[in-house]
Amino acid sequence: MKRFSDFANEEGQLEGGKVKLDDLLNKEVILSSFRLADSKFSRNKSGKYATVQFKYDETSRPHVFFTGSDVLIEQFEKYKTELPFVARIKKIDRYYTLG
Repeated sequence: MKRFSDFANEEGQLEGGKVKLDDLLNKEVILSSFRLADSKFSRNKSGKYATVQFKYDETSRPHVFFTGSDVLIEQFEKYKTELPFVARIKKIDRYYTLG
């Protein structure tokens, strides 16, 4: 008998406690996964937002943060094949970027 997990390719929700993006600024974290969705509040060019799963270190529980930053969304899409990786999130003037 087949198991659902043998053929399903459903993407589950990203798990973890919610953290504000500004609380992560200039801290090294392990970025492990992200999901993009259409935003109800299209304040950015893409009209999307990202849910990003991360850990503070390899032994910590997963957490998530949400962002509508076009720069971060572009970086996550560009480097998605490199996930998981360690990075710092920086705020430069009015935008966020990985560093």
